[in-house]
Amino acid sequence: QLFYQVKGDMCLKIIENGEKKDIIIREGEMFLLPARIPHSPQRYTNTVGLVIERERLKTEIDGLRYYVGESTDVLFEKWFHCEDLGTQLIPIIQEFFNSRQYKTGKPNPDELLKETPFPLNSTTVMEPFSFQGWLNDHRGKIKQRSLSMFGDNFETEVIAYGPGTTEKNKTNSDLWIWQLEGTSVVSVDGKTLSLSVGDSLLVRSQSVYCWRRTEECIALCISQDPER
Repeated sequence: QLFYQVKGDMCLKIIENGEKKDIIIREGEMFLLPARIPHSPQRYTNTVGLVIERERLKTEIDGLRYYVGESTDVLFEKWFHCEDLGTQLIPIIQEFFNSRQYKTGKPNPDELLKETPFPLNSTTVMEPFSFQGWLNDHRGKIKQRSLSMFGDNFETEVIAYGPGTTEKNKTNSDLWIWQLEGTSVVSVDGKTLSLSVGDSLLVRSQSVYCWRRTEECIALCISQDPER
């Protein structure tokens, strides 16, 4: 998941290599959370944050876990294919609050998996960083060529583009284009769409598109390919 705090701060609670850790993402900061790391976003009143994650493949499973006190011992868990968190989490949360585990604070070993459906990620996470600061530091390079923000080690690919043209590419995954400066024009599925500062566009997987960017353009193109 890619996090960016538009307004105010947030706390992302994670478990990193078996230890609980709080990641404070401040206003204007960006943070990339690698896949398969347990996490719990904590948001506050009058804050606005952007989170980008892809649709799940039919074969993929997500899990919701509660822990024993402040430990990393699992108290309750439920695994499911995620299609809509807004509707799917509510009944699972209600099930937990009605459970014996919630009332006693003790797990039921018969209801816990011996192994998770996938191995948890043991990566040490990065520190949040100022997104505008990164842009300012790399502005010269971005104007000359596209520049990857995080390299090739993550499923999430974030590329900053300056002026130029991306000719009739076919996408292997959904693309999200975010216009940061200047303007650009995207032709996709027989439509031509103009993007100004602050605009964004979702280009669906397998679409053929052409993207023309003006001299003043700086834009992000974000994709999350499960094959990476």
